[in-house]
Amino acid sequence: MRRNYFDADHEAFRATFRAFLEREVVPYQREWEEAGRVDREVWRKAGKQGFLLPWADPRHGGLGLADFRYEQVIIEELAAIHDSGLAIPLHSAIVAPYLAHFGTAEQQDRYLPGAVSGDIVLALAITEPGTGSDVAGIRTRAVDAGDHWVLTGQKTFISNGLLADLVIVAARTDPNQRHAIGLFLVEAGTPGFTRGRKLDKLGLRAQDTAELFFDEVRIPKENALGDPKAGFAAIMWMFAQERLVVAISSVAAAQVALRDTVEYVTQRQAFGRALADFQDTRFRLAAMRTEVDVAQAFVDRCVLAHNDGELTPVAAAEAKLFASEMLGRVVDDCLQMHGGYGYMWEYPICRAYADARVQRIYAGTSEIMKEIISRAMLGEHRGGAA
Repeated sequence: MRRNYFDADHEAFRATFRAFLEREVVPYQREWEEAGRVDREVWRKAGKQGFLLPWADPRHGGLGLADFRYEQVIIEELAAIHDSGLAIPLHSAIVAPYLAHFGTAEQQDRYLPGAVSGDIVLALAITEPGTGSDVAGIRTRAVDAGDHWVLTGQKTFISNGLLADLVIVAARTDPNQRHAIGLFLVEAGTPGFTRGRKLDKLGLRAQDTAELFFDEVRIPKENALGDPKAGFAAIMWMFAQERLVVAISSVAAAQVALRDTVEYVTQRQAFGRALADFQDTRFRLAAMRTEVDVAQAFVDRCVLAHNDGELTPVAAAEAKLFASEMLGRVVDDCLQMHGGYGYMWEYPICRAYADARVQRIYAGTSEIMKEIISRAMLGEHRGGAA
C-alpha cells in the first residue's frame, strides 16, 4: 500500500540519516554485538549530525522538528539495517521528553544541550526486581533530608544503563501513599550510585542493559524532576508516547523481516523450484503482507493523532498490543520459511526473532495493554465506572 505519509523534508532527513548509519553504524554492528554495547563516540557523531532530540528547541541545539514522524523515520531506518544497539529512540523519544515536559528551565538548560550533542546519554530507571509492570509497587525510596534527598534502592533491566551519563530515577517519596513517587536526576559519578553487571539478554544484544544500585545517594533538591509526589502521574502520562515508540518499532521490524523473507524465498530452491513458487509460501506471504499493512495504517494514524495532541492512552495501548503481537507472528513465520538457516545467528531473521520477543514485554506487557483497553471499554459501558 502506498503510504503518501511523509513529505519531501521527511525523506531528505531519512536519506541523510540512512547515509549516517551506513557510514557510522553498519561497519561496527558485529563488534558492538560482541561487546554488548555500542561505541560511546557514535552518540556524539549522531548528535553532531542533528539526529538526537530533533524536536528540541534551537536554543538547546535542536532542530525544532516537533513532528513525531521524524522520530518514526529514525526508528524505521534503524530497523532497515537490523540495528538494535544504538538506542536513539529511547534517548530522544522516551527519556528526554521527561525533561522537556517536567523539567525546570534551569534543568533543561543544564541537560538538554548535552543530550542533543550526544555528550549526555540518557536512561530511565523505573523497573525493579519483583515489580515488573507494577510501577506503584516500586521500593526504591527517596527521603527528604532538608536541603537534599537521600536515594536508596535497586533498578534492573535499564537500557543504556552502562553508558548513561544521566539517569532519571523513580523513587517512593512517601511510604504511606502508594502513588507518591518522585523522579530524580542522577548524574554518573554521584557517590553511592553504582552500576551492576551487563545483563545477558535473549535479543537486543548490542544494546547495553544493566542493573543500577543507589546506596544513600545524596540528590540536590534542584535535581527533583517535577513534583516529588507526582512522578507516578508523569510516568503514566509518558507511557502513551513510549508505547507508540514500541508500536512504530514493531511495525518497522515486521516490514524488514517480510522484506528479507520475500528476497530469500525467491532465491532459495527446494525440489527444483523456488520456494516462492509453492502456493503455501505465497499464501503465507499474502497473510503477513495484509497484517503488516493494517498495523502500519493504524500506527501511522496514531502518530498523526499524537502530533495533534489527540493520542489517548487507550489508543496507544491498542497500537502497542496489536503491532507487537503481529511482529511476533510475522518473525516466527518468516523464520520458518528460512528453514534451518533461520536458526543461524548469521541470518538477520534469527536476530530479528530474538529481538522481537521483548516488544510484548517492555513498556507494559500485552496483558497490561489488554487490561487498559478492557477497562476503558467497560467503563464506557457502565457510564464511566471502570
